[in-house]
Amino acid sequence: MSATPLVHGPHVHADLLIRDVHVLDPRSGLDERRDVSVRDGVIAEVGVAGGLPAPEGAEVVEGKGRHLLPAFVDPHVHLRTPGQEHKEDLETGTRAAAAGGFCAVLAMPNTDPVVDSAPLLRSLRDAAARDARVPVGFLPAITRGLDGKELTEMAELRDEGAIGFTDDGRPVVSAGVLRKALQYQRLCGGVLALHEEDPSLSGRGVMHEGEISAALGVAGIPSVSESTMIARDAALAGEDPAHHARIHIQHLSAIASVEAVAAAKEAGVAITCEASPHHLLLTHERVRAGAGNGLPASGGNAGSGGISLDTRAKMNPPLRTEADRRALIEGLRTGIIDCVATDHAPHARDEKEVPFEQAPMGTTGLETAFAALYTGLVLTGDLTLALLVERMTAGGALFGLDLPVIAPGKPANVTLVDLDAEWRAGEHGWESRSDNCVFSGETLRGKVLLTVAAGAVAWRERAFSLVTSSGGQSLR
Repeated sequence: MSATPLVHGPHVHADLLIRDVHVLDPRSGLDERRDVSVRDGVIAEVGVAGGLPAPEGAEVVEGKGRHLLPAFVDPHVHLRTPGQEHKEDLETGTRAAAAGGFCAVLAMPNTDPVVDSAPLLRSLRDAAARDARVPVGFLPAITRGLDGKELTEMAELRDEGAIGFTDDGRPVVSAGVLRKALQYQRLCGGVLALHEEDPSLSGRGVMHEGEISAALGVAGIPSVSESTMIARDAALAGEDPAHHARIHIQHLSAIASVEAVAAAKEAGVAITCEASPHHLLLTHERVRAGAGNGLPASGGNAGSGGISLDTRAKMNPPLRTEADRRALIEGLRTGIIDCVATDHAPHARDEKEVPFEQAPMGTTGLETAFAALYTGLVLTGDLTLALLVERMTAGGALFGLDLPVIAPGKPANVTLVDLDAEWRAGEHGWESRSDNCVFSGETLRGKVLLTVAAGAVAWRERAFSLVTSSGGQSLR
């Protein structure tokens, strides 16, 4: 691959002293109060709390009572460029990412037109070099037009900077086409990220197939439509034991899917996978707008029979059962599930404010991912904070990117969070152009105050005041 895989807009490298902050980085072994000095966008020193002098002209960030974490990496977002900028664009999407503590994101190709050629990928990367607030990598399509029939020019796309390939939004239904894609991938590199769904089983389903879909009278999507495709694709990827192709399974949602991935890993298949915050935290009960789950009932639209259903909770794969949710949490804890990915999928408000069956699939998630998972999994004792941080920073490495690490000599990719801060999601609007967030209105704990991405300050919480101090400036 000749091109640099990640691109971002122009920015100024930061000079910062983050003073007396609780540094938590499970990879560098830090879990204590320290001073962290950033010079020209690089972590220069990690010293004793209160012990490092402020460099002349640097900003001083008062970190007492706050946590400094490696910034997160999201391997699965939809930035809607080109062609769907009424939903999101490179600037708004990456601004939302920075506001959520992310230092890098990987964008999907199901745009208009589909990102399936080298010239289109080149123009998209050029646009990101002008507009992106944080580094962006692009995964162009496996097949032309996402139609599952003819492969894209994968080697040419790799030379143009493709970090991997995916038909996300659609499965590669033909086993023969996927087998050929895996053969080409062995030659040109780049992970194949797979949306796993058998359309002959999912059909026209709009939510999980179960007792709630039956009670509501809407078509359901069975779990087996996902898990059987995972098993098939794992078998294809492991077909040649000497030259395993690398596959990454997107947005797991079901017990059987976790089991299929576990079996493939045990068999030696080069397979990784992700889970999304909404699948880790919510169940199909959430479709019945706000029914007994502490989430707001606004935003619902009538489904079959005139029952109010929340279209923000409509996504593919769908929210499933409590047993499925618990299996995903356990998979994340044990490492069967390698990382967290938001599947940030913005839609215009009028597109979601229609009857449930007609609404598009997807929820936004970049701005709420950490706080929602911290509130719903760490504070409940399901996961440790260190493990959550590890999983939220791991996604890029699965595609060959460097891990964010808080250590001298490493690029500054960090996020400062206040774990005690409570906030109501969406109360003051969103950085994303879209507001179709399934966690909208939920009271969350854990607020991102500052994000440094690729050595530059990409985000500051508006309430995080800037005041003058000797030797430079101080953020309080």
